[in-house]
Amino acid sequence: MTLDQALRQRLDERRRRNLYREVKTLDSVPSPLFKLGAREILAFSSNDYLGLAIHPEVIAAQKAGAEQGAGATASHLVNGHLKIHQQLQQRLAEVTGREAALVFSSGYMANVGTLCALLGRADNIISDKLNHASLIDGARLCGANSLRFPHSDLKGLHRQLQRAAGHGGNTLVAVDGVYSMDGDQAPLIEIAGLCREHGAWLLVDEAHGFGVMGSEQFPLAGSCAAAGLDQSQVPVIMGTLGKAAGNAGAFVAGSRVLIDYLVQFARPYIYTTGMPPAVAAGSIAAVELMCRKPELTRRLEENIAHFRQRAAQLNLPLADSSTAIQPLVLGCEEKVMSVSAELERRGFLVGAIRPPTVPAGTARLRITLSALHTYSQINALLDELVSVLQENTAVHS
Repeated sequence: MTLDQALRQRLDERRRRNLYREVKTLDSVPSPLFKLGAREILAFSSNDYLGLAIHPEVIAAQKAGAEQGAGATASHLVNGHLKIHQQLQQRLAEVTGREAALVFSSGYMANVGTLCALLGRADNIISDKLNHASLIDGARLCGANSLRFPHSDLKGLHRQLQRAAGHGGNTLVAVDGVYSMDGDQAPLIEIAGLCREHGAWLLVDEAHGFGVMGSEQFPLAGSCAAAGLDQSQVPVIMGTLGKAAGNAGAFVAGSRVLIDYLVQFARPYIYTTGMPPAVAAGSIAAVELMCRKPELTRRLEENIAHFRQRAAQLNLPLADSSTAIQPLVLGCEEKVMSVSAELERRGFLVGAIRPPTVPAGTARLRITLSALHTYSQINALLDELVSVLQENTAVHS
C-alpha cells in the first residue's frame, strides 16, 4: 500500500464518521460581518472577543512595527530579539502582576516548551481531562509521570496528588483557566489550595481569560487574578495574544527566575525565529487599548448576559458558562454538522465542534461572542437557531 492509499483510507473513514474538517477561506477578518465568496456572513465563531483584530490603532501599530523589518530574521538568542519584544514582555509582566514575561510564537509552543523545560522523567504532571491539546501534548512530550483527573473534580485531583507524592520528584498541576470548548472556569482557588497543601506547582492556561477578566488591580490578567490568586499561588501562567488581543503569539509570565530558566531550556523559544516586530507592536497597542478602554470588556459582558437571557427565554439548553464561549451540545456529529450548515446557509457562521476535539457523544455548536456584536445580531442568531433546530428535529423524528 502506498502512502497516499493509506492516508486516503484514513481520510475516508473520517468522512464516514462526520468528523472530516474543511478550511473556509474568508475574504477578510470577521468584524463580525465578513464575505464568504459573494455572500455576507455574520460570524459567531471568532475568538477576537474585543474586536481588536480590526481596530484602527492596532492595525496602525502593526504597520509602524513592520517598518523595523518584515521578520525578526533569527531566533531570540541569535539576533532576533528586538527592543519591541522587550517592551512587549515588560508590559505583559506589568498587566499580569508578574515579575517577568517571555513571548513565544504561539500558545501551543508556549505550553509545550514550558512543560518540557520544567519537567522530566523523575517528575509528575497532573492534568484536567479537558485541558487544551497543547497541554495534553506537553504532558506527553515532557516524559514525566502523567496523571489525569475528571474535569474540575477536586477529589480526583486530590487523589492524583497523593499518587504523585508516592512517585517522588516535583509535581506540576496544569489546568485551563477558561475551557475553550465548554466555556466554564476552573475552580482555581480550590486547586491552588490543594497545590499548596501538597507542595505542587500550578500552571494555568489563560488563553481565554487574558484581556477579558481580572481583578480591580489587574483587570486584564485573566481568571487567576479574578480568583484573587497571585504569583506565589500560581507561579506559571500562559496567555495568548491572538484572542482578546487580536494579534498572534503568546507569552508565559511568572517570576524572574522562571523566565530566565525558560530562556535557557524552553526549546520552542530557543530554536524558533522571533515574533515579527509588527506583531509585537500590534500586541502592545492592543494591551494599551484594553487598559484605556474598559468599556470593551463591559460591552462583551453585556452581550454575554443578553445572549444567555434571550436563550433561556427560547428554552435553548446552553451549558453553564458565563464567558464568551457559549456551547450548545447536540451530541450527534451528523446533527451538529447539519445544523451548522443550515445556519451558514442562512447567513451565520457558528463552529461545529466534534470529536476528537471534544469527547465522543458531545458534539456541539460553539457559539462565541464579541464586544462588536449588537443585540439585534444576537437575537437574529438565536431566532434562526431555534428555527433550524425545530426543523432538524421534525426531519429526523
